[in-house]
Amino acid sequence: MSDSALPQGAAAGNSLKASLIELVVVVILAAFAGAAFEASRAGAPPGADKPAESSAGASPAEPSTIVDLPPIVTNLGAPQDTWVRLEGSIIFDPGTLPHPDAVAGRIGDDILAYLRTVSLRQLEGPIGLENIRQDLNERAAIRSDGKVRAFVIRTLVVQ
Repeated sequence: MSDSALPQGAAAGNSLKASLIELVVVVILAAFAGAAFEASRAGAPPGADKPAESSAGASPAEPSTIVDLPPIVTNLGAPQDTWVRLEGSIIFDPGTLPHPDAVAGRIGDDILAYLRTVSLRQLEGPIGLENIRQDLNERAAIRSDGKVRAFVIRTLVVQ
C-alpha cells in the first residue's frame, strides 16, 4: 500500500460524511414540512376542508390559482461552496393578477437574490425552515403588491 492511497481514502471518507450530513439535513427539513402541514390541518376548525355552503344570494367562493415558479438554483451567502435548489409556487385569487407569469418571474428573481444572502446556519432546523418560509411569503406579497396570498415551498435541497 502506498502513501498516496491514504489521502484518497480519507478524502472519500470525508465526501461520504458530507453526503450523509446533506441527506440528514434534507430528511429533517422534509419531516418538519410534513409535521407543519399536519399541524396546520389539525389546527383548522372542523369542516374547514369541506366546501362552503352557499347561501341563497351568495355565489360560491372561487378556488385559488396556483402558479409554479421555475426551479431556483444558486449558491448560498455562506459558505460560498454550498448550493441550494428551491422549487416553489405562488397562490393567489383568480382575476387579481392580470399577468401571473410576469409576477412569478419577479418573485423568482427576488428569491434568487435573497437566497444569495442566506447562510447555511439560517436554514438549519425547523425554526430555520419556518423563518425562510415566512421571509419568502413576505417577499412574494411585496413583489405582487399584496395580491399573492402565499408562497409554498415544494422542495428545498441544500448541497
